[in-house]
Amino acid sequence: MLSEKQFEFTKENIDLYLKEVAKEYRKQAGKKMPAELILIDGASVLINYGFRNMTTDIDAVIEASSLMKEAINHVGDLYGLPNGWLNADFTKTASYSEKLSQYSVYYKTYANVVTIRTIKAEYLIAMKLRSGRQYKSDLSDILGILAEHEKRGLPISMDQIRTAVTELYGGWESLPESSQTFIENVMVNGRFEELYEQTASSEKEVSALLIQFEQNYPNAVTDKNVTEIAVNLQKKTDRSSILAKLREKKAETDQT
Repeated sequence: MLSEKQFEFTKENIDLYLKEVAKEYRKQAGKKMPAELILIDGASVLINYGFRNMTTDIDAVIEASSLMKEAINHVGDLYGLPNGWLNADFTKTASYSEKLSQYSVYYKTYANVVTIRTIKAEYLIAMKLRSGRQYKSDLSDILGILAEHEKRGLPISMDQIRTAVTELYGGWESLPESSQTFIENVMVNGRFEELYEQTASSEKEVSALLIQFEQNYPNAVTDKNVTEIAVNLQKKTDRSSILAKLREKKAETDQT
């Protein structure tokens, strides 16, 4: 998982790779078969804001013929990119909503056939709150977005965020309690830049601890328990006690 070496995408090379995908897609599908990619998560943040330098993958909602997958794989092979470098796996996660396209904004069109869109700020924040991963950049991304919009003279209000969450996921209660508490405290505090630095530093620390934990205890971390482990590591809990908790939970599950 986290311990695997990851490729770094920047705003500059994302544009290059997307342009190449569009050219290859047009070559295979022709100019009469348009396609649309809605970039979300880190790629959307990277393109729209200046506080992040890179992301490790490109998640997108892909509206295209099956030839798009071939075009993506071709460009990946051409540039030596990792498998799944541009993927729609995000649609299987809790932060996905079928309504995302309604709240996307135009970015660019390549080869006159592939349109690239990104997500509006408050809806991107809603998605990050829905995920709320303390070992990724979810929380620092929220703070970075809030800080940049404040600098631009276009501050994002709590009402806007609540509306975005409701429109995407049906209601405020759809968020994890930790995310609700986080954003409520952040909006009251208002020192977005200062909190961004603190939170980004904390996320890096937790990510490093997780990588070390994976190396010390191979196969112990799964998609289902990674958040719990991250929280416990952040609390400076002893690694052996974390494993004990997981074993206890598994034993309880096996008995039911």
